[in-house]
Parts: sequence; structure tokens; C-alpha cells
Amino acid sequence: MKTRMIIDTDPGIDDAMTNHYAFADPDIEVVGLTSVFGNVFVEQGTRNALRLLEMAGVDAPVAEGANAPLAMPLSPPSHHIHGHEGFGGIAAETPKGSAVDMTAAEFMIKTCAENLNEIVICAIGPLTNLALALRLDPRIAQTVKKVVIMGGAVETAGNITPFAEANIYHDPHAAAEVFAAEWEVVLVGLDVTHQITCSTGDFFEIKGNSPRMGGFIKEISEFYLNFYTSIGKYEGCSLHDPTAIIAAAHPEYFQMSSIPLRVVTEGEAQGQTIAAPEADTPCVQVCLDVDDVAVKRKFIDLYRNLA
Repeated sequence: MKTRMIIDTDPGIDDAMTNHYAFADPDIEVVGLTSVFGNVFVEQGTRNALRLLEMAGVDAPVAEGANAPLAMPLSPPSHHIHGHEGFGGIAAETPKGSAVDMTAAEFMIKTCAENLNEIVICAIGPLTNLALALRLDPRIAQTVKKVVIMGGAVETAGNITPFAEANIYHDPHAAAEVFAAEWEVVLVGLDVTHQITCSTGDFFEIKGNSPRMGGFIKEISEFYLNFYTSIGKYEGCSLHDPTAIIAAAHPEYFQMSSIPLRVVTEGEAQGQTIAAPEADTPCVQVCLDVDDVAVKRKFIDLYRNLA
């Protein structure tokens, strides 16, 4: 049975890898993309989401979401990691399509209500849209099947600060609201994503599997790999966002623990996700280990399903 999915995304190089993977996986049905600020400004994210769908020939709606965090200033986009337009050195292009006439939060609420307990929301950017959906209609916690999040670092260090992973850091107040809600949450954080890396050779293999789509991924990966090299990580780039999509559809590759989490919302440790057994909040299913070989192989091989 297919996993029916809304991908909440801030594309972004690894978001592009993720979305194209989802389009290729026969076990996933992408029912829509929602955009959020993060790697790029939200308007760029909407444009890039539309471009990814059109590039793949996939017919799915895009809904534009939050352009800033709930309660703190917007951090500058990660141009040094993803390029000024989000796809490394590739120039911006105007898509043929346009976003639907509703916000990301409204789209999530409507889609989940119309497909009761069938939709998985996979969030691979800051969690602002999810928090706004909860505020707008708390019933989404009962209508969604589950929420899978690329974010956090529970038993390892952060990547944007020593304490925090970037998606949680950019809107910790939203993350705190999402973790406190009565819905099933799976956290796919740095505890597992740092165990999986893709090298230049891996991206050449992806291009060989899919000359056009994989070739695009190979091209944009060069910018991403150069960033990793600049910070002393020479073996390749971490497979952050794609790992979350794979966890959503193929949880058998992951070992999870049920943990209540607390999010630090201010100060030096802003964005830190801390195990809090004493907390009176729902438990989050935290991925703490992964079959890294199987996940990486699945990611590379599925590009054979694309042109």
C-alpha cells in the first residue's frame, strides 16, 4: 500500500534530492508540496517546488506557507550551502504553474480532513507550517496519519550550533508546539542522517541511473559537496532530507525509541532537542540508529525509475 504524503519543503539542494526520490519511489504517492522559509525565502521555495514537479512530470498542487518563524526574526537563507536560488549554481527559472489559492496550513488541514488518517506529512524544513495548522484547526492532529520530521539531534551534537539542528533552530517555538500535540511524530534527526553520506562517485552513479533527472541532482550536488569540503568533511554530504522521506515509507530500516522531548526556545542552546522523561507531553518516536547501507542503496537505486 502506498504512503500518501504531503512534503513540507524549503527547496534547497537536499530538498530537491528528496522530492525527486519521492516521485520515483513506487511506495509513495505525493499528494502535494507545501513551501516554507529556510534554505531559501519562501517565495523561492514555492517556485522551486513547482519547478521540481514540472521537471519530473508530476501533477500535484503546491501551497505556499510561512515566510518567517512564529516568534523570532527570520534568519538569512543558507545561500552558502544551497546557492542564491536554492539549486546551487543553477539559475532561477519561472515555472509554468502556480501555487494554489490557500496557505500551506489550510492545504494540510483540508487534505487530511478529506483523506481521514491516510496522509503522512513529511516536514523537511522549519516546522512553522505544522504549528500554524495546529493553531488554525487542532483537529488535524486526529485527521493526519502521522508526521515525519527531518530535524533535531537528541544523542548527538547539532549542525548549525553545537546544540541544535538547523530546521529546529530556525523556529524552535513551532517545534515545541508540534512535539506537544497529540499526534504521532517520528523524528529523523542528525542521530541517523549523519550516518549516511553520498560522495561525488555516488552522484555520478545517480546520473548514470537517470541521465536527465539524476544529471540535475549530480549538477546541484557539486555546490553542496563544495560546502561540505569547506568545513572539513571530505567523504561527502550527509543525506539529511532524503533519509526522512525513506523513514516515512520504509520504517523497517530504522531503530526508534519513544521519548518525550523538550525544545530550548532561547539562549545559547536555542533549538536543542532534549530528552525529557519527566515532561508531561506525548512521546516522539526518535530514530536513533539506521541501516545506513540499505538506506543509501535505496536512495541511489530508485533514480532508475526516473528519466
